[in-house]
Amino acid sequence: MTFIIAIDGPAAAGKGTLSRRIAEEYGLHHLDTGLTYRATARALLDAGLPLDDELVAEGVARDVELAGLDRSVLSQHSVGEAASKIAVMPAVRRALVEAQRAFSVREPGTVLDGRDIGTVVCPDAPVKLYVTASAEVRARRRFDEIVANGVPADFLEILADIVKRDERDMGRADSPLRPAPDAHLLDTSEMSIEAAFQAARMIIDAARNK
Repeated sequence: MTFIIAIDGPAAAGKGTLSRRIAEEYGLHHLDTGLTYRATARALLDAGLPLDDELVAEGVARDVELAGLDRSVLSQHSVGEAASKIAVMPAVRRALVEAQRAFSVREPGTVLDGRDIGTVVCPDAPVKLYVTASAEVRARRRFDEIVANGVPADFLEILADIVKRDERDMGRADSPLRPAPDAHLLDTSEMSIEAAFQAARMIIDAARNK
């Protein structure tokens, strides 16, 4: 049976970095499910299609190819804004969840990270991690990352955006962001990525040796 690691958490908590590190360490396939929504949004934008037509968006979502999603292209702010609009559409979510579940059973195993992996996409995953950090710490990380790339940034604006995203993710009716009941909580507010990785590794190894 495919070994699945489900990793959830709010924006900028470090789950993406942690997920890629885990996938590399264990030789597993990795999928950032947030990119599937961004890829759908980018396809709509490129085709000049409306972002408020659920039927159209669902059709585009069903054609998204999950292999080789380009993080650098899909991380553009305009794509993120568009993705947030279509991510609340139940039909789009259903289409992408189907695709994500199909990806999750790839051998020898997979690491999926997002907002609803442990609760909706892969509720039977043997390892579920919920990676979080305070909003202030997450905003500081995002701020430092942007500034390091030579782009000016406003910390308070970033913090407000993160708080707004949290409210939207946790408050939506369809698949809200929340820890699965059996998820292991990793609060990275005062943790380095190495410390978070080692903590995750202990949980994963224990599950693999059962």
